[in-house]
Amino acid sequence: MSEEQTPQPNFSIARIYTKDLSLESPKSPKIFESNWQPKLGLDVDVQHSVLNEGLFEVVLKLAVTVTTEDQTAFLIEVQQAGIFAIAGFDDATRDQILGAMCPNILFPYARETIDMLAVKASFPAPMLAPINFDAMLEARRQATLNG
Repeated sequence: MSEEQTPQPNFSIARIYTKDLSLESPKSPKIFESNWQPKLGLDVDVQHSVLNEGLFEVVLKLAVTVTTEDQTAFLIEVQQAGIFAIAGFDDATRDQILGAMCPNILFPYARETIDMLAVKASFPAPMLAPINFDAMLEARRQATLNG
């Protein structure tokens, strides 16, 4: 292909949506009487799949567990998803976009959903700190190479 025929790199967001959502507060209402000393646990996963040529779904899965006095106050699980058009990039760049850039775009939406659900359940918002998805992607690459 000549330079004129080489596809130009293209990245765009087609849609952002909540794919799955759950809230559990197994000790309510008794938990509201406890001494509030929250401990936050966070599980993070990123998955992606090809929908069509150049069109990908990325799903950011967050599971937040807050305990106090060794009891689960609440558990919120959210799958924040997006459809992204990605074309004209080499494989390494495309993998970086899918594994780090797209989750960075989705994270604020997921964090807002988690905070809103916690508040609706009468708990303080967890206000999750930013996540370094580049470091997570690199750790996954290293684990794949070493394992």
